[in-house]
Amino acid sequence: MKAKAQERLDRVRDDLIELSHRIHAHPELKFEEEQASSWLAALLSDNGFAVESGAYDLPTAFVARAGSGPLHVAICAEYDALPAIGHACGHNIIAAAAAGAGIAAAEVAGEAGLTVTVFGTPGEEGGGGKILLLEHGAFEHEHAAMMVHPAPRDILEPMMIAVAAMDVQYTGKEAHASAAPQQGINAADALTIAQVAIGLLRQHIRPTDRVHGIITKGGDARNIVPAHTSAEFAVRARTLDQLGDMQEKVRRCFEAGAIATGAKLEIKEGKPYAQMVHDAGIAAAYRANAETLGRKFFDGGSAADRSGGSTDMGNVSLVMPSIHPLIGINSLPAGNHQPEFAEHCATDDADQAVYDGALAMAWTAIDIAGDDALRERLLSRT
Repeated sequence: MKAKAQERLDRVRDDLIELSHRIHAHPELKFEEEQASSWLAALLSDNGFAVESGAYDLPTAFVARAGSGPLHVAICAEYDALPAIGHACGHNIIAAAAAGAGIAAAEVAGEAGLTVTVFGTPGEEGGGGKILLLEHGAFEHEHAAMMVHPAPRDILEPMMIAVAAMDVQYTGKEAHASAAPQQGINAADALTIAQVAIGLLRQHIRPTDRVHGIITKGGDARNIVPAHTSAEFAVRARTLDQLGDMQEKVRRCFEAGAIATGAKLEIKEGKPYAQMVHDAGIAAAYRANAETLGRKFFDGGSAADRSGGSTDMGNVSLVMPSIHPLIGINSLPAGNHQPEFAEHCATDDADQAVYDGALAMAWTAIDIAGDDALRERLLSRT
């Protein structure tokens, strides 16, 4: 079955690489991925999948399904880009690898006893597309989920921590900054006080806690006391429980700015991304398959436990057994979310990651369908 899957993947390899490069050349922001979504849906449809576009009330989501076996395996495709720096997180690679894995696994779905579903999951970069899909029941009948994510190196079970967005607005009162400053309430000062408080807070947080953000509005003119300021912050922690504790501490920092200046404060908080929980059995199968293809996994030691990004795949992993390995594209010293990393996401190494990631996932789906104990464990969850 693995040989058949690889032969099928080889026949669409050029199409997958072309798709990866096309998405890379046409970056689209969260929930605006009209071209990427339609290109992926068309490729999967042309390769025998039943495709529903605009699925679950999300215009740029899709569901593509093949096979009718009892074990349902979901493969997640991401395809949104970052503002200003394009595909600096390599979602073009994720999308093409997911499509390839689906096509390869579908080739033997009947023989393996699989139903293969490729989910087009928009808005990972801050939109929580997978959370919305979960809420609409998209993963209700799935037994396991997987995806690969590009990075400088291959890492089997990267630490992906919980995160919540905090959008902050202060409202003060305009005044002439020189003639009558006493008549104003300075919303920029409120934001400055909050940032100082957050900076001091960093002395007293866990090594895996994070807080960072940008000012999106700081005022209108230098001679007008700023009456309206805003900022977008992210708060991160190792788990959702620890995240709640961090959010409360950061809220108090923003409240300090309002109390000190008299400005009014409004905070909007998004739905949190959960920590990623990697399924050990599925991860072991993926590792064996990736190593067969010549991939070498990096062990960061204790440093790997002190840093990590975040993903809405974490929310999926709390609902069903899942994996989210990193697949290396030989980009060092460039790392994710840097313009230089975006350049690496359309290279020969990136193209090899598309192929290897697709085949390793397809082979992993075949393995878990053929492992009696693992298959029964997965089937027992529904």
